Amino acid sequence: MSSLSELQPQEVADILDRVQLVDVREPYEFEAGRIEGARHLELARLADEAGSLDPERPLVFYCRVGGRSAVATQAFRASGYDAHNLAGGLLAWADSGLPVDGRVAEH
Repeated sequence: MSSLSELQPQEVADILDRVQLVDVREPYEFEAGRIEGARHLELARLADEAGSLDPERPLVFYCRVGGRSAVATQAFRASGYDAHNLAGGLLAWADSGLPVDGRVAEH
């Protein structure tokens, strides 16, 4: 896995079975569509839920376009986690032709 904190959609797709995928969007966005297997922990609750994440497994955070998940990635990297951001978020994932369970919510 790259030492960079941003991973391209295909890179994430290739390692999905080895990472914890965390969707940090709002509940209505998660309900509309998500990457299959993602865990939903909205950004506002992430600090409270950090203990429920496995510190031994890499984390990949995503949101709609990558801004909110970049904040989460930086915070978790600063705390010693192997954390990465899905570059371009769910929109880039979908634009890459990768499967979305549902649809990407509009803002």
